[in-house]
Amino acid sequence: MTRPLRIEFAGAVYHITSRGNAREDIFDDDSDRGMFLKTLGQAVERYNWLCHAYCLMDNHYHLLIETPETNLSAGMRHLNGVYTQAFNRAHNRDGHVFKGRFKAILVEKQCHLLELSRYVVLNPVRANMVAQPEHYPWSSYLATLGQAERPVFLTTEWLLGNFSDSLTDARQQYRQFVTEGMGQIESPWDKLSGQIFLGTDAFVQRAKAHFAENAAMPEIPRQQRHAGRPPLEVLFPPDGKTPKTERNRLIRRAHTEYGYMLKEIAQALGIHYTTVSKVINDERR
Repeated sequence: MTRPLRIEFAGAVYHITSRGNAREDIFDDDSDRGMFLKTLGQAVERYNWLCHAYCLMDNHYHLLIETPETNLSAGMRHLNGVYTQAFNRAHNRDGHVFKGRFKAILVEKQCHLLELSRYVVLNPVRANMVAQPEHYPWSSYLATLGQAERPVFLTTEWLLGNFSDSLTDARQQYRQFVTEGMGQIESPWDKLSGQIFLGTDAFVQRAKAHFAENAAMPEIPRQQRHAGRPPLEVLFPPDGKTPKTERNRLIRRAHTEYGYMLKEIAQALGIHYTTVSKVINDERR
């Protein structure tokens, strides 16, 4: 079974989600939500994280986390592990609270973090839990606006600094920014690359350098190992006039360097699978 790829480096930014086991709720009441935020605060302090936004739903949560140090997995083990223990003690139960491993999308900060900050706090609106984001007390929205006490672990300087040097103006513009997002249909996940990257092609290539040593591990999904690769229609000129020698070179490159399956290459070129196989195998002899 494949497992989600974890790319960790100093200064990385992630959109993190974790869902309840068997789709069950991870919060039974507001006491649980408060307990989770306390645990999140401990993780942020202990692992020197920056938390730009959060939203606690019923059966999952969203976090926007920046890691100045290379310690995402260690911090998440603390967060989900400590909360699971506290939740089970509070409700006299045992077993898993969360479903498997957390999901972490690696985000290009300058291009997408602002957009994601809006997406995260609008989750209760999209789920029809409230009509307006300010009606939901378990996200970072009200604290960012200055209308609720800001948790010590929440950093708002970068987020509000995108709007104005004046704190009052920045908050007003942030409110307008979030309001405008309520009518948007497009999801940021439509822009994902390789299931785990949200950023430009150049960002994906830079990020890939951080897991080059792990890229050949068989348990890592092929789509993630080869994120950012050129599509086959770019590799192979569409005019069909490429000389056979050059075509064969491109076939071998598509397979060995970019990880395309032989069937995919054959379909792109309109040739038989066995022809592609012969090209690859002839090179290996």
